[in-house]
Amino acid sequence: MLIRIDLQSGERVYDQVATQIAGQILVGELEVGERLPAARDLADALGVNMHTILHAYQRLREDGLIELRRGRGAVVIGVGGGGRLQELVADVVEEARRHGVSQNALVALMRKAYGA
Repeated sequence: MLIRIDLQSGERVYDQVATQIAGQILVGELEVGERLPAARDLADALGVNMHTILHAYQRLREDGLIELRRGRGAVVIGVGGGGRLQELVADVVEEARRHGVSQNALVALMRKAYGA
């Protein structure tokens, strides 16, 4: 599991961590039943406070992506709405291709929709 944080981005570190883990779950890099690293271990690896990782894990739990189990840690339980999201993204990509929209243009549209 590869996670990169940018302390200069202005985005909260726990949001960066949660977003990257959620993305890995949604694309299948992390599978149902897979255990995430212990919060202390991941915090040490990233050079952040353990509570930052616990906050990220709590957000993932609230989003229905992981379960926090005493003694077992954080375990991936599903993709939340990810299955439907993947279908929608595939539909958007297919539609963009039909209309000759380039990948870069589609990404720019997505960024604009996100307000980025």
